[in-house]
Amino acid sequence: MAPFLLTEKDVEGLLRMDDALAAVEEGLGALGRGDATNRPRQRVGTREATVNVMLASWPGRGYAGFKYYTTSRAGIRFWVHLVDIATGELVAVIQADRLGQQRTGAVSGVATKYLARSDASTVGIIGTGWQAESQLEAVCAVRSIRRIRCFGRDKPRREAFATKMSSVLGVPVHTAGSAEEAIRDADVAIAATNAPQPVIRGDWLRAGCHINAIGANRLETRELDDAAVRRCAFVATDSIEQAKEESGDLVEPMKRGLITWDRIHEIGEVVAGKVQGRTNDDDVTLFKSHGMAIEDVAVAALVYERARDRGIGKPISL
Repeated sequence: MAPFLLTEKDVEGLLRMDDALAAVEEGLGALGRGDATNRPRQRVGTREATVNVMLASWPGRGYAGFKYYTTSRAGIRFWVHLVDIATGELVAVIQADRLGQQRTGAVSGVATKYLARSDASTVGIIGTGWQAESQLEAVCAVRSIRRIRCFGRDKPRREAFATKMSSVLGVPVHTAGSAEEAIRDADVAIAATNAPQPVIRGDWLRAGCHINAIGANRLETRELDDAAVRRCAFVATDSIEQAKEESGDLVEPMKRGLITWDRIHEIGEVVAGKVQGRTNDDDVTLFKSHGMAIEDVAVAALVYERARDRGIGKPISL
């Protein structure tokens, strides 16, 4: 069978957040049990453009694959190639902007499911862009959220975001006048920004808060200050190997002895039941997300199989 080409429009029609959550949770659990393999992001490029590549294999699901994306002044372009691991045949080439947005939200949703208080009902989010939308969608899918506060530097943009997401989620989304106002009293705090300096401070966090920090994935960038990291009773990331290369939020506090790598756990181990996350309602917990290929492969496999079964996509002649 010829491989399928699936466009952003195809993915949009095939993928829902509930699907992404289930696929990502299954993939992370497989990784946590040692039944899947993931390779950290590799980057190569110039001042004008960068190519980023991520690779994973999941034999139990039957697939391996890689995501690559280019960043330049012209924008960012994402693609996933999915391979049948039994035959080595390419089965799908998928445009992956929407896929990546949904899987990034889903990973935070899985982390929230396992680490946030069961009665979490309020959310504060810093960042009102494309990725922020799926962050809220995923958290609302795993907890009974009653109120959301959002903050972004651009007032018209945050107001438009609040209006849109209130309608999408059926949950009141209010704008905050500052980052502090958004985060104080939140049961779940989310940072989804491009900010190079911290946007969440430790003294804003209420007891029992869970944090999802998804925006900073270079050593020179941070979304959390030292006090926020120091307050965390439990810290998880998707990949410790990748965090050592990319997480300014963790590496910088470690330089000052505020935290050590033996206190950092992988979220897959929590999903697999190897590590217990929250142990107390007053614990502050953190999930530091970087994005892994196993998450992309998990969601891409679901999208491909659904497309194949429904006859969606364009066959590629090779």
